[in-house]
Amino acid sequence: MEIDNITYEDLSLFNKEEEFSIFHKLNFTRTSGGRDRLLEFFNAPFSKPEPILATQQLLGLMLDKLDQWPVSISNGTIMVIERFYETAVDDIPHGQNLPAAVSYKLFHSADYAIVRYSVGHFADFVRGMSELVTLLDRPGIPPLLGDLLERSRRLLDQDILKELATVRSGDKLNPIKVIYFGHYVRYSFKTAVKSLIEIHHRLDAWYSMAMAMRRFQLSFPSFVEKEDPYLEATHLYHLLLPNPVAYDIRLDQETNFVFLTGANMAGKSTFIRSVGAVVFLAHLGMGVPAQTMRLTIFDGILSNINVEDNISKGESFFFNEVQRIRNTLEKIGNQKKWLVLIDELFKGTNVQDAMKCSLAVIRGLIKIRRSLFILSTHLYEIGEDLKVYPNILFNYFETAVKDDQLEFSYQLKPGISNDRIGYLILKREKVVDMLERL
Repeated sequence: MEIDNITYEDLSLFNKEEEFSIFHKLNFTRTSGGRDRLLEFFNAPFSKPEPILATQQLLGLMLDKLDQWPVSISNGTIMVIERFYETAVDDIPHGQNLPAAVSYKLFHSADYAIVRYSVGHFADFVRGMSELVTLLDRPGIPPLLGDLLERSRRLLDQDILKELATVRSGDKLNPIKVIYFGHYVRYSFKTAVKSLIEIHHRLDAWYSMAMAMRRFQLSFPSFVEKEDPYLEATHLYHLLLPNPVAYDIRLDQETNFVFLTGANMAGKSTFIRSVGAVVFLAHLGMGVPAQTMRLTIFDGILSNINVEDNISKGESFFFNEVQRIRNTLEKIGNQKKWLVLIDELFKGTNVQDAMKCSLAVIRGLIKIRRSLFILSTHLYEIGEDLKVYPNILFNYFETAVKDDQLEFSYQLKPGISNDRIGYLILKREKVVDMLERL
């Protein structure tokens, strides 16, 4: 699936302030390498059903095994192993030789301490990987996981490693065993352990996805084979909200365009981001924040939400809005399936100009039936001109006023809003009073 950096930011998939990013919320990895691998997954959502379904199957298996997941492999364990190969130590004697072991301990005491400490972490890692292979190796597992487990099994199939795996945290090894294991991991295990660490990073990333699904009660979406784009979800909500309101949505070729209205703060932007986020997560192969969801494979997601001006280039807010629309048109005109999300089109110009520009853009976009569109606007007046188009759905978020206080239901309703609450907000926040006292 194609998704650009602007859309990643618009949908809060990534954010400089991590607590406001979906990636951060779903990151339950235990190692920095696992986090990097999860980041790679997020940067490369799938565009074909086979890897999506394989990932769903894999995560389904892991969901059943989370309570049994080995805890012996930590980020610290990986760091100790990697630094062991970067640290210069005097040559470690070979074999189980008592005089050589005692000599190394006495005359190379600093290096001996490093070896002894590192061997304990190697034991934790080997034991943890062996437990993971046993835990996950089941009939019918996806080939990708099966191949990784088989590679791990071959790399661990050494008598000395099986013996090392029996060493438990806190066990005091005698000098003979310290030198015996230390020599092997230093001179014979480097390439194999690097491969095993890479495998563990991938397993750690999948573990994180499965753990996120359990923690937030996410459900797997179903993918349908249709020539034209399709999206249907019930009780869909935004992951980053502490008390989200759920939505239902259905879009297909017959009604592929949502014209969304409502006052500021009524919920338009949240709804748009919610839809974009669930479609993205579905293409990772993981669960989504929705009760049910059915959709086709999309070729990409494009958003136009947080457009900014560029002072250094002398580009205005409105100019960048126009450029974003132009880039969108260039991409979605290729007959592929796109999800296009536009929030408050043409905020950077006057109302009359914005209405004229918005109508021109919408009348063009509705000709593209291979993509799905959600477009919000505060220009409810143009809705009347658009009612002649049968493929447009009109939805709005209602705002009620009670005793000069705003009440937002955040419920998606059919129709067009004509709410105007700007002056009420000025009054409620005492700005009107302040102005009158000037």
